[in-house]
Amino acid sequence: MSDTTQPDIYETYRDQRANRPVYKEPDGAWQVARHKDVQQVLKDNATYSSDVSLVPEEERTTPSMLFSDPPIHNRLRKLVSYAFKPGHIESQRRLIEQRCEDLMQAMKQSEEAELVEALAAPLPVTVIAYMLGVEDGDIRKFKEWSDTIFSNIGEILLANPSPEASAASEQMDKYFLGRIAALRDTPRDNLLSRLIATETEDGKLSNEELLSFCRLLLIAGNETTTGLITGIVRVFNDMPDTFAELKDNPALIPTFVEETLRVHSPFSVTIRKTTRDVEVAGVTIPANEMLLPMIACANRDESVFDEPEKFKIDRNPNPHLAFGFGIHNCLGAHLARLEGQIVAASMIKHMNGIKLKPGSENEFGQLGGPSTLNVAIEWAT
Repeated sequence: MSDTTQPDIYETYRDQRANRPVYKEPDGAWQVARHKDVQQVLKDNATYSSDVSLVPEEERTTPSMLFSDPPIHNRLRKLVSYAFKPGHIESQRRLIEQRCEDLMQAMKQSEEAELVEALAAPLPVTVIAYMLGVEDGDIRKFKEWSDTIFSNIGEILLANPSPEASAASEQMDKYFLGRIAALRDTPRDNLLSRLIATETEDGKLSNEELLSFCRLLLIAGNETTTGLITGIVRVFNDMPDTFAELKDNPALIPTFVEETLRVHSPFSVTIRKTTRDVEVAGVTIPANEMLLPMIACANRDESVFDEPEKFKIDRNPNPHLAFGFGIHNCLGAHLARLEGQIVAASMIKHMNGIKLKPGSENEFGQLGGPSTLNVAIEWAT
């Protein structure tokens, strides 16, 4: 067990949980800080809507599962879940292990690396691209679309996407419509092909619904795992004894990954909109107000986690909210965990230690993790 570093944001979180558990910045959204309240907001989709877009309804494309409520959300999730079972994800293990090994061998050419470019981005983007049937030669373009769209997600929700984000979305949609047509003619053994073929009493996914899911998986499945991998490196930097503990006992890797998700949540916050007047922690929030469930803050709540500021490699239970809660609990959680565990195992196999280069600490704090992360690596001989 080791003390984590204490950036100012965590002092702010502690103050909010203690003194301002529900707080509204002037001209801003309501912030919800405590674990039980964040969990309730995420659970009660009738009171706290995920349909937060400011795009006029008549101008919207097919809704995303991420930003929709029942019954639309239920239909999309039910259809997608058929093709996204843990067994299908587990079948990707060998692909992930091989891709991770290839990237690690390439990194061994130097004792320094830009970790996002070298490992944290290409590993998940390769896996997601493979699952969606993206051809090998298109993976770099696929990553460019992901970065452009994800960096503009706030503006997209607020009906003001940048020209770059709009162009990336159009290019990606055109590409995937071509892939969907090809897979209808010649099915393949990948997730997108299974989604195309899946049929229940609710019917099949339309092309627009399939495109919506591709966008969702591109953002959530790719960026979440990138954030988890950079979080793992942050733990190893701050607490090198944790690296040594894992080398001595690799069986701790699953609980290590869960604690990393708690301490360095890839997504520190999400967003909801109230559908009625509601009281939270003694504060009345009016209807139609934007609300921010503060996941990273909730994951350090003293009333839920014993010594929450300490990284406990074997913490159990660990009811963190890094993957959300309720009907919007992250569909790709199993994939992110699997990739995180494989990366941690690969690092302790090939390395004796990994440290952030001076100044790299300042890169943290973005949704989904840093866009660059310079590291120094001591390779195992």
